[in-house]
Amino acid sequence: MPKKEGAKKEALKAAAAKGARPRNKKGTTYECRVCGYRIIVDEACGCAEEHVFVCCNEPMKKKRATAK
Repeated sequence: MPKKEGAKKEALKAAAAKGARPRNKKGTTYECRVCGYRIIVDEACGCAEEHVFVCCNEPMKKKRATAK
C-alpha cells in the first residue's frame, strides 16, 4: 500500500507544479436531477481533473451557490 500513497503525493506535486487548480472547490454543490439528492464538497482533493458524481445512473449537475 505505501506505493499508492507515494504515487498520490507525486501526482499532487506534479499537478501543483503545472499550476493545476482543484476542479471541485470547497462549497461546490451537485444535485441529482432525478431524485434530488445533493452533495456538497467539504474538502478540495487537489486532483488535476474533475470528478464526475453519478446518482440514479445519471451524472449529477453543478448547482448554483445559494446565499446563506
